[in-house]
This record gives sequence, C-alpha cells and structure tokens, in this order.
Amino acid sequence: MTDVTTKRDAATVHAEIMALVGEYCGLVHAPKPFEAGASSVPVNGRVFDASDVKTLVDSSLEFWLTTGRYNAQFQERLAKRIGIRSALTVNSGSSANLVAFSALTSPLLRERALTPGAEVITAAAGFPTMVNPALQWGMKPVFVDIGIPDYNIDVEAVAAAITPQTRAIMVAHTLGNPFNAPALAKLAADHDLFLVEDCCDALGATVGGRHVGTFGDIGTLSFYPAHHITMGEGGAVFTQDPTLRRAMEAFRDWGRDCYCDPGQDNTCGKRFGWTLGDLPPGYDHKFTYSHLGYNLKITDMQAAVGLAQMDHLEDFIAARRANWSALRAGLEDLEEVFILPEATPGTEPSWFGFLLTVRDGAPFARDDLVQHLNSKKIGTRLLFAGNLTRQPYMKGRDFRVHGELTNSDKVMRDSFWVGVYPGLGQDHIAYMVETIRAFTRSR
Repeated sequence: MTDVTTKRDAATVHAEIMALVGEYCGLVHAPKPFEAGASSVPVNGRVFDASDVKTLVDSSLEFWLTTGRYNAQFQERLAKRIGIRSALTVNSGSSANLVAFSALTSPLLRERALTPGAEVITAAAGFPTMVNPALQWGMKPVFVDIGIPDYNIDVEAVAAAITPQTRAIMVAHTLGNPFNAPALAKLAADHDLFLVEDCCDALGATVGGRHVGTFGDIGTLSFYPAHHITMGEGGAVFTQDPTLRRAMEAFRDWGRDCYCDPGQDNTCGKRFGWTLGDLPPGYDHKFTYSHLGYNLKITDMQAAVGLAQMDHLEDFIAARRANWSALRAGLEDLEEVFILPEATPGTEPSWFGFLLTVRDGAPFARDDLVQHLNSKKIGTRLLFAGNLTRQPYMKGRDFRVHGELTNSDKVMRDSFWVGVYPGLGQDHIAYMVETIRAFTRSR
C-alpha cells in the first residue's frame, strides 16, 4: 500500500488551534459557583475569557517576542479611548511613573527641565512609586494631606505648599475616584508647574466628561492583574505634548536618540547623517544616547492580551460601578461607625475599591474587622502605604511636610478597602455586606 499524506495549510491549522483553545478555556477557566464562607472574595484579580486567551496564543504563534503589531494597535486604541494624542506602553505602572517623571528632566525641555533639588508636591497618603522617581532623581518630595471622604489630595493645601523651588505636582486619582483635576491643572498653569496624573487605579474615570490624565502634562496607567484591564505585567504613559512623548519614548528605550520601532531602521531617513554630542560625524543614530534611559518595553504577547481586554473595558467599568453602588447601599445605615466613601463632585469615578474608615469612638478597631473579614475569606487592603512619611524606607530621606497630615494618619490607622472588581457578582457583594453588618451588630 502507498501512504497518502494530506497536506494542510497554515490557515487550517491555525483555525483548529483557536478552536481547541476555546474548548480548553471552557473546561479549565469556567467560573465556579459561589459558596458563602467557602469561596474566597478577593479584592481584585484577572477577568478574562476565551477571546483573550486566543489573542495571546495568536501572538505567540507569530513568535515576535518584543513589541510589534499588537503593541502598535493597543497604543492607538488606548489613546483613542482616553482622548489623547499618544500613548506608550511600558512594563509596569511603576515604570510608567518612572518614565513620566524622568521625562520632566529631559534636555528637550530646555530651561523647564527639572534639576536636582527641585520640589515636587504629592499626597502623603499614596503609593511609594508616586514618590520614588523624584527621590531617585535627587528632587525633594513635599507631602500634603488628603481629604475625607474622597481621599484625594487637598488642592488648597497644594496651593499653600508652593514655593519658588516647586517645579511639579505628581498625584494619583485615589481608588478610581478623580481628584479635582481642573483646579489642580489651573494651579499648575498659574505657577508654571508640571502636573503628572497617576491614573493607574482610574482607567475610565472622568471629570466633567473628560478622561482623567488629560488635564495635566502626562498621565500614567497600570495593567497589573488588579487593575481595570490586565496584561499580567504592564503599564502606559500618555500625553498630548509631542516633546514629552519623545522624551518618554527615549527613557523607555535605553535612552537612545533613535525612535525606530523594534526591527525597523532609518525611520528618520538619515541614520548615518547625525552629529550629536562629541561623537564623530555620522555615528550610527541607533546607538546614540541622549537620555539616561532604561529598557522598559513590553512584549507583543502582553500587548495582545491588553488589546483583547479593551473589548471588555466598558463592561468592566460598569461592573465596578455597580458593585461599588451595591456596597454603598448595603452599608449606608452604618454611618455611625463608618465614614463611607463619596465621589468627588462633578466626576464619574471608575472605582478600584470600596474604602471604609472606622470612625473615632467606634466599638471596634480597623484591624479587628480586617482580621475578621479575612477569616471569612473576604480579602482586604489598606490604602497602600498610609502616611508615606512614616514608612521605614523614608527615614533619612530629604523631604518636606506642609501642614498637618491629620487625615493621612487617620487613614493609616483606621481605613481599609474591599473589592469591587468585575470578578465579583451579586452573591459576593451580598456576602460582604452581611459579614460586615454581622460584625458591627456583634459589637
């Protein structure tokens, strides 16, 4: 007998692979039913379906391991969703803050560039990587207090903290609740200050219908699994300013002067026609460095996941808002013991978590409740670093505090948050509400 081998083309094999991926996801990644007291109620987590996994597998089959076509598509779609000229991916939200702040030191900014010793105003209650880039560049953080119950930076305190040495404001939209961005942007403009908006917890949040991060000079995002969309590890910076975009791209891409995409050459049309620094004329532009940079790019496989996640973004945001509202309604009559969170007036938050603060004089402490919730498989988190000035790594650092940090200390002692992410359904929310209510009744 003669063996007959059927030759199949790549498109046929690809279609079979995608079908098998869909089947596998249905078997392995299908949601499990919720059982009160037995199932965990995490504060956050990745939410995905077969379409995300298929897109990841599709990109892996191409085996283009650095940034490529998926990254280009994701950056374009993200910028369009935000309503900004350009977005650049980086490998984490912390790197986004580093790249954003580093861009403010770029020689491309000439006399506006930040130099060591400059003051940078931020909120005392925040995340360390909001402050760390300033410290690394030899700047002086200036900490001011936040408000309660919006938990955002106090704009009047910022205004009072400005000195001739102040050069920038860098602050986050807390847990997806926007700060008063128009007021802070005007303050920055009046004093010729840079404004960097950390939107890592706030993708989709708006102020007066305008997306957060578009009021200042630069916005940053994170795509860690806890955030509104995920690619595992990843982040982005975005800006309307082409000079800042070029500076951020340089810091992200080794500090090089060249702006060719990976795998591309001679985008500028004069690769061997530049004379920069003290290099010999015509030195290869791909190996000319104008900034003190890093390699902070993502892979195209990460970008593929991010692109697929964009198809879910509006549903994710809606679910977060619905879960937050359900928690607020379920706990509303407990205001004697809790300060309940409130949205900043004139904004539409894209909630990251539901923050509770135990009132002074309550018959229990924050830590008692947190430990009880965790024993019931309900995840909790504190408001990040609490009062940053009290963190051990800040000892001996050069910083300034303006005014009292009363609310930052209050948050450090008495606040915590529970999840609202889209992986939580009505049963999860009801269980959280009843567990918190039962605890307060028992006290």
